[in-house]
Amino acid sequence: MSTARRTVAATVTCFVLAAGTAGIATSGADAAKPTKPPHGCSKLEAQVAKAEAALARLTAIFERKQEAVEEAEEAVEEATPAEQPEALEELEEAEAAETKAKKAKKAQQMRLKKAQARLAACEGATEPTESPTESPTESPSEPAEG
Repeated sequence: MSTARRTVAATVTCFVLAAGTAGIATSGADAAKPTKPPHGCSKLEAQVAKAEAALARLTAIFERKQEAVEEAEEAVEEATPAEQPEALEELEEAEAAETKAKKAKKAQQMRLKKAQARLAACEGATEPTESPTESPTESPSEPAEG
């Protein structure tokens, strides 16, 4: 009986593997197709908007962490000698959380700055630098004799 189960299990495994590799082969073919580039700089504009939203969230978090540190400092000042160790521990935790939020905010500011630079470069590359004129501004050069 165990031999029959192994045979059935092996057969099923072969079918599953064959179906899986066929799925991978077709998905790889789809991935190889060139995709349409986004219109203009819209993808970069979306990235900048997303980065700005993330910065706003992180700024709010940082402000809450700052308030928590201030509250913990007040609790340490108002604590009795018996409550002092617990209040100091809470202050340390609040300061650690504030430091972590500050680092995350700074990193997001850098991401936003880079996204804005990419967007500016894209917009600068897509906008014509000079307006075309109907008449040439320079006289044509003489053909080179060779």
